[in-house]
Amino acid sequence: MAKTLFENIWDAHVVAQEPESPAVLYIDLHLIHEVTSPQAFDGLRKRGIKVRRPDRTFGTLDHGIPTTDRSLPIVDELAARQITIMERNCAENGIQLYGIKTGADKQGIVHVIGPELGLTQPGMTIVCGDSHTATHGAFGSLGFGIGTSEVEMVLSTQCLLQRKPKTCNVRIDGALKKGVTAKDIILGIIAKYGVGGGTGLVYEYTGTAIRTMTMEERMTVCNMSIEGGSRAGLIAPDETTFNFVAGREFAPKGAEWDKKLAWWKTLPSDAEAQYDVTYSLDADALEPMITYGTNPGMGMNITERIPDPDKIADLSQRKALEKALSYMGLQPNQQLLGHKVDMVFIGSCTNSRISDLREAAALLKGRKVAEGVRVLVVPGSTPIKKQAEAEGLDQIFRAAGAEWREAGCSACIAMNGDQLEPGQYGISTSNRNFEGRQGKGGRTFLASPLTAAASAVTGVVTDARVLTN
Repeated sequence: MAKTLFENIWDAHVVAQEPESPAVLYIDLHLIHEVTSPQAFDGLRKRGIKVRRPDRTFGTLDHGIPTTDRSLPIVDELAARQITIMERNCAENGIQLYGIKTGADKQGIVHVIGPELGLTQPGMTIVCGDSHTATHGAFGSLGFGIGTSEVEMVLSTQCLLQRKPKTCNVRIDGALKKGVTAKDIILGIIAKYGVGGGTGLVYEYTGTAIRTMTMEERMTVCNMSIEGGSRAGLIAPDETTFNFVAGREFAPKGAEWDKKLAWWKTLPSDAEAQYDVTYSLDADALEPMITYGTNPGMGMNITERIPDPDKIADLSQRKALEKALSYMGLQPNQQLLGHKVDMVFIGSCTNSRISDLREAAALLKGRKVAEGVRVLVVPGSTPIKKQAEAEGLDQIFRAAGAEWREAGCSACIAMNGDQLEPGQYGISTSNRNFEGRQGKGGRTFLASPLTAAASAVTGVVTDARVLTN
């Protein structure tokens, strides 16, 4: 029987399957950070259980770690306590930690360092107590977020109870125009099919636009699959994937590489494979995207006008849009172009990789950040920070008037003062724009690094194409 990529991975990891029950799924890689793991370790202690596979568990400090000078004391008491607990839990259980005291040279956002270290490989099952574990699906691995009780389950058994989701082929054909990016593709998909379009589904992204993407672009697309309601996002591995993984620290070597590579090449969906649902997006017609509301599905082309709730037939959708516009302080039929911006954030597990920083720096070079606009540039990992500095990108950001930071989640989750103040507007390259996500009362527009950098220069929402043409 012809199989999809998802089915090939799933079937290879089912340990047991009772009728009408969840499958017992083996987990190849478990990634942990300081926010969702403490309760899980406490649970193990209370039950007298050891971590079953510390060699398949890796930790990093990313959510609460300050992105300012690491030699200074951590002011946020909650963040400091979480970091101390994480360091203790990893040390007691023999788990590799990339943090402040140990592994600092490789510390970074969990979904950035996994691929960077070669931990993320095709055909794997990968979990983390973080919804954006979907990022790893860019490698043809099944990555998804889990809750705290599930973190404890994986730590103790290296397995997880899961019900098999259905599949969705998200086909994206065509070529992106100048000024349109991978971030615009995923924002376009979510705007078209909604935040619930992927409920009960695993997205597999296919088509000519996907196949020509770099791995970093593929990670951006897969990262926000969860924002579309899907369980995970997948892209079939190919030569681009294999070349990215080859030679990395935890990648297979020698004969083991040859063995793994042969299996990886069998993973892509068969030509005759059947999907439960099919979606599509025309890359040729796509424009730069921006959100206007309080969920990632409330997005539009940057040149369009905000929808009018009165023209929406569905009552619940109409009420949701009215509420969102009230919170955002926006009006129906209003353009966002020219709207004031108080803060710009370039970072997060969606857009903090070296290609994102290069893109933003290219636009900012020789320009200045608008007066009164705070710009935070936060690399996704310490190695990315070092690479950017070797290329002189940090000097471009500083000369423009932006703040150049250490690696971490930062303003994505409004930690350690990296946040919007009540009523302020921010353009963010992150993945969520919920009420208060980037600071209580803060209002977030999600966009690409290009749009963010252009808006930093002008001080208002700006179509980057007017500055790059």
